[in-house]
Amino acid sequence: MKVIIRNNAKDGGIWAARYIAAKIKEKAARTDEPFVLGLPTGSTPLNTYAELVRMVKAGELSFRNVISFNMDEYVGLPVEHPESYHSFMFTNLFNHIDEPLENIHILNGNAPDLAAECAAYEEAIVKAGGIDLFMGGIGEDGHIAFNEPFSPLDSRTRVVTLTQDTREVNSRFFGGDPEAVPSQALSVGVATVMASKEVMILAFGSKKARALASAIEGPLSHYNTVSALQNHPAGIIVCDESAIGEVKVNSYRYFKAVEAAEMGL
Repeated sequence: MKVIIRNNAKDGGIWAARYIAAKIKEKAARTDEPFVLGLPTGSTPLNTYAELVRMVKAGELSFRNVISFNMDEYVGLPVEHPESYHSFMFTNLFNHIDEPLENIHILNGNAPDLAAECAAYEEAIVKAGGIDLFMGGIGEDGHIAFNEPFSPLDSRTRVVTLTQDTREVNSRFFGGDPEAVPSQALSVGVATVMASKEVMILAFGSKKARALASAIEGPLSHYNTVSALQNHPAGIIVCDESAIGEVKVNSYRYFKAVEAAEMGL
């Protein structure tokens, strides 16, 4: 596991965007196959999306040969609802870049058969050649996507029931009312994410510190589902000083030393 520590969330988000851009360009230089990218929603990736948009508009990057798969979507929330993840992604990213509409994949929380929708999503990922890089965030309780505590680490895309804690955290987007937050969602599974060639997890702010420390230094556990990153051969955590604050001092020094060595410092 590699841990990249930046001073603040903006710097961390920009680092993540430029890493994604470098990976897209690297694949384009050696093959005509599309780059397959996994994407999250929420406030955590906003700086990353803003930097990606800036790069596209500046002509520094193109998404014309990128296929994307989003992590999750609420069940029963209309697509046009301002807090649907469809709306979020188009508002913050897709409306501003050149990714073809047919390359964008977001789970349909209003599908008549939710189980079939989840199975088709897994099949679409396989058909695309698998995900090259999956970017995600970390919940305050250590969840990744909507894989709440005690989700199986071998889980795949499925219908999930959201915990009261998650609904309370997300209620800030629904007028502060947890009951306005849908009680279910469609979510890629832990194994769906971990099957990607690379996984990059973003964690910013002191509220993520305890979960992040557990994910890095604690045991591999279905209680903290992002801890599955410990077993990934190409896992990266991008965090800020606030989020990394609860790891051991020697762990912090180790990650800083590794990055410095890789940069030739």
